[in-house]
Amino acid sequence: MLETYRGSCHCGAVRFEADLDLAQPSYRCNCSICRRTRFWPAVARPDAFRLLAGRGELTRYRFNTGKNEHWFCRRCGVRPFGHGTDTPIGEMYGVNLGCLDDVPDEVLARIPIVYVDGRSENWRQAPRWTQHL
Repeated sequence: MLETYRGSCHCGAVRFEADLDLAQPSYRCNCSICRRTRFWPAVARPDAFRLLAGRGELTRYRFNTGKNEHWFCRRCGVRPFGHGTDTPIGEMYGVNLGCLDDVPDEVLARIPIVYVDGRSENWRQAPRWTQHL
C-alpha cells in the first residue's frame, strides 16, 4: 500500500516526499556508481515524487548514456534520489531509502531487496556476488 514518506539529504537543504510501498522490492545494484555510493533505492513513479526544497542545492551527475540522472546535494554530498527514463519500467525516481525520515530500522529491515547486475546491464538477473552491495 502506498504511503507518503518525507526525506532529506544529510544537511537538510534538499527535502522531498514520495509515495512508496515499502512492501515492494527495493534494489541493490553493482554498477559503478551504485556500488561506490551504496545507493539503495525504492521506486517512485513520476507523479509520486515531489521535491519540496533545495532545487538550487542539487547538482546533477550523468554518465554512460547520459539518460539517467544522479542528484546530489552540493552542500553535504548525499544522493537523496535519482531520476531515470532509460529503465526497464520507463520513467521513475529512485528514492534513497537511507534518506527517509523517521522510518524505524525494523521497517527498513523488512523491505525486500532485488539485486541487479547493472555492471553487465543485466537488469533481470542478480550478479554472482551480492553480500557487499
